Parts: sequence; C-alpha cells; structure tokens
Amino acid sequence: MGCLISQLAAKFAFFPPKPPTYQVIKREHDGKLVAATISGAAEDRSLDVHLLHTKRGNKIVAFYLKNPYARLTLLYSHGNAADLGQLYDLFVQLKANLRVNIMGFSAS
Repeated sequence: MGCLISQLAAKFAFFPPKPPTYQVIKREHDGKLVAATISGAAEDRSLDVHLLHTKRGNKIVAFYLKNPYARLTLLYSHGNAADLGQLYDLFVQLKANLRVNIMGFSAS
C-alpha cells in the first residue's frame, strides 16, 4: 500500500508544465536547433540545443552551454521531468560561477 501512495504522490509532486516553457525550433537559414520563448536563450551563442533519441523511441531535449574558460563539463540530469526552460537561468549561473560547460537534460 505504501508503494502505491508514494507513486501517486510522485505523480502530483513531479510533473513538468504542459505546455513546456520553451519550444525547440529549427532555424531556416542554418538548420540549427534553438530554444524559443526563453528570455535571452535565442540570442545566447553559448547555448546548443540537442535532440537525443532513445532506444525506446523517446526524444529528450538537452541544453549544452559552453564556457570559453572551462576545463570541465558538468552533466546535469534531472530525473523528475523538470522543464529545461525553468532550469536555463540556473545553468547560466552555474556556467559562470563554476567556470564549467553544462550539459543539462531532463529524463522522465
């Protein structure tokens, strides 16, 4: 019984916003994927957006933020299906303060 209650609680506690706070679009002039509707992300030249395909046919969006002074890359994996649009500002701060590259994705 306890397992069922914890599963039910997890469904209410950990859910991404629908629709997400961002959209992944492909630019026409160069075909690059960008995150639209995130304040500042569309103009952020350090942000690369990747679409990862899993064996089960799912698609996972990943943000890669480059820091020119970085020697390391931090892999930020959020297992509760968080919204990357909401994590973008955190990624920018981590990139600057820790002087690292950030690869962030959210697995559901």
